[in-house]
Amino acid sequence: MTVSEPAGALWRKSSHSGAGNDCVEIALVVTGAAVRDSKNPDGPRLRFADKQWASFLTVTKQD
Repeated sequence: MTVSEPAGALWRKSSHSGAGNDCVEIALVVTGAAVRDSKNPDGPRLRFADKQWASFLTVTKQD
């Protein structure tokens, strides 16, 4: 689902990403997290509720 996040959200990417713009960026928001493509910061974003974000992190950390 694509939604907007609060103005002034602090976007960040992994320190392992290097200087390129081929990254996924996240912003922690009041109800969870928002995700966007660093190549297109004004493009669509995904919004995860707290529980969805926690589940996503659990699965990705297993790899």
